[in-house]
This record gives sequence, C-alpha cells and structure tokens, in this order.
Amino acid sequence: MEGKFRLNWAALVEEAKARRKAQNLTQQRLAKLADISTPTVSRFENGEKDIQLSSALGILGVLGLLDSRTLTFSDPEARYDGVRDVVVFWGQEGTKRVRCAISRDALDDHYKPERKDKLKVFEANRGAIEQEARRKYLASILEPDGSILIKATDIW
Repeated sequence: MEGKFRLNWAALVEEAKARRKAQNLTQQRLAKLADISTPTVSRFENGEKDIQLSSALGILGVLGLLDSRTLTFSDPEARYDGVRDVVVFWGQEGTKRVRCAISRDALDDHYKPERKDKLKVFEANRGAIEQEARRKYLASILEPDGSILIKATDIW
C-alpha cells in the first residue's frame, strides 16, 4: 500500500472548520467533546501539523469525519465461478456479508499466470487480493449489486 495514500491536510482542516461552524460548535465546546484543550483545537484549525494524532482524531471523530468501516476476511471459503470466470470470496463488515470476486484476467495478469488452478493462485496471493478488495470497499468502488469485483486494471 506504499505510495497509494495521500492526505491533504489543509483541505481536511478546512472541512473540519466548516463542519464545526455548520454544527454551531464553538472551539471550546468542540474541545470539551473531543476531550482535548481549546488551544489544541485552535492549533488544529490554524493548520499546524505538530498536533498529536489522537487529538486530531478526536476532533475529526466529533465532527463526523472519520470512517470507522472495516472489512474483514475471516471466512476461508472461496470458489471458482466458471460462468463468470472469477474467484468468489467473502468479506464481513459487522453483520453484513460482502461478496467479493477477482477476475481470471486479474489473476493471470498479476499473480503467476503459469498456474492453471485459479483457486490455488488465489490462495497463494490471498492477503494482497483481500487488501485490494478492502481498498475498493472503503473507497465505495462497488458493483451495482453492492459487491466488489477486482479487475486486472484495478491492481497496480
């Protein structure tokens, strides 16, 4: 995942300030709700970057700017669907089961195409494939039915 994530600090701070004002919160009230000091809120809103991560997360959490979704993969079941030409596996977010799939083309292009058994290729690379499914899920890059489909063009 190296090099794929960028944080626009200035935009984040501006969005946080706009949300605070839209919610009619003073810096003092936000500080109390986030369990931090008012000067820390002020430093955050001035764009200072040497603020503790826990303080920034507290501010962002109170303002509804944190995404607490997670997608886990505790279900070991995976199967090859020859009709759709994909390997299907399942993720879980809370009580919601999420259907995930990776295309044969993606497996062939990125994960040792000399192997013919697509399930073995999937299992040998499951961690990386699950990470890509998680990335797509958290970015809300879903199929119309709410499932995740990893295509050859999705993997860098």
